[in-house]
Amino acid sequence: QVRLVESGGGLVQPGGSLRLSCAASGNMFSIYSMGWYRQAPGKQRELVASISTGDSTNYKDSVKGRFTISRDSARNTVYLQMNSLKPEDTAVYYCNVRDRAGVSFGWGQGTQVTVSA
Repeated sequence: QVRLVESGGGLVQPGGSLRLSCAASGNMFSIYSMGWYRQAPGKQRELVASISTGDSTNYKDSVKGRFTISRDSARNTVYLQMNSLKPEDTAVYYCNVRDRAGVSFGWGQGTQVTVSA
């Protein structure tokens, strides 16, 4: 079992920045990748960015060049730096961890990100 605790969401104006953090604890032995998903009202949850143990990253096309995912393996923490935020980035952001086969080992409680003037 893996426990994920997110922080860093909030309200920001268009063009602003936020940094999300997710601290993982528990049995991390099988964890291969850590990532961020988001879910806007009335929409499906979607992958925003992920990073593997080898620091290979993957981004949703619409956030490339604006968002940066990073991890501190010693602290089992993953970060999402979000710059040039747009109203369409408004969603609840969830942290997720998966093994090499892509099996999910847990979700965080979610943190709200609202981009509005």
